[in-house]
Amino acid sequence: MQKKGFCMEVGQYIFVNCPTISPLEWHPFTLTSAPEEDFFFIHIQVAGDWTEHLIDTIQLETPRWMVPLAQPAKMFQYEVAMLVGVGIGVTPFASILKSIWYKFQQADQTLKTKKIYFYWLCWDTGAFAWFNDLLASLEQKMAELGKADFLTYCLFLTCWDTSIANNVALHFDTAMDTVMGLRHKTIFGRPMWNMEFAAVAAAHPRSVVGVFFYGPEALAKSLQKSCHQHSSLDPRKVKFYFNKEIF
Repeated sequence: MQKKGFCMEVGQYIFVNCPTISPLEWHPFTLTSAPEEDFFFIHIQVAGDWTEHLIDTIQLETPRWMVPLAQPAKMFQYEVAMLVGVGIGVTPFASILKSIWYKFQQADQTLKTKKIYFYWLCWDTGAFAWFNDLLASLEQKMAELGKADFLTYCLFLTCWDTSIANNVALHFDTAMDTVMGLRHKTIFGRPMWNMEFAAVAAAHPRSVVGVFFYGPEALAKSLQKSCHQHSSLDPRKVKFYFNKEIF
């Protein structure tokens, strides 16, 4: 959809109303485009009557949209960022990751962020093929700019079958990951968050780290606890600040 005066920031979502279906129903969708792009995008999964009617309406005609905005993420204020998404919770990060690429391409001097750790916990990567393609494209483009170390992927597959495990074991020594097709290898299981936070703290002992999370409440509490545990009382040393958007 063309912007036509529409302004956005990374991490925002919109409430969509399609009057041809119902003038009173508003549904939230995350923007997956970057502010630097001429179009804005949302990804819609068919789940329920409203989304089914929406897809049918789009195929038949161009519906009228009403799109009030929600608040943006504040990721670019931090020197180091840990982005954590669970399942469909990765969707908001598409906009952020795209925008980072544009900022590097345009040599944006206002970009404070020096390092990003991107964590994705997913039980079915096939359901998010479009996001896999985005990660692979960004990995290649950042490498071409000589910034391969700026973005570290930490991808965790929480559900798998024997065929996947056997395929990974067979190609264990290959340079590319066989599950996602990325330089960073997929990890089977769930993160040990104390170890992850300790590693980030050791790598950035004097940095302010923003932790951004999209996912369930239980994990939000665990990440918030880790932020407190691994933040130093010394103001000259590492600090973790937790930001969340619960689905």
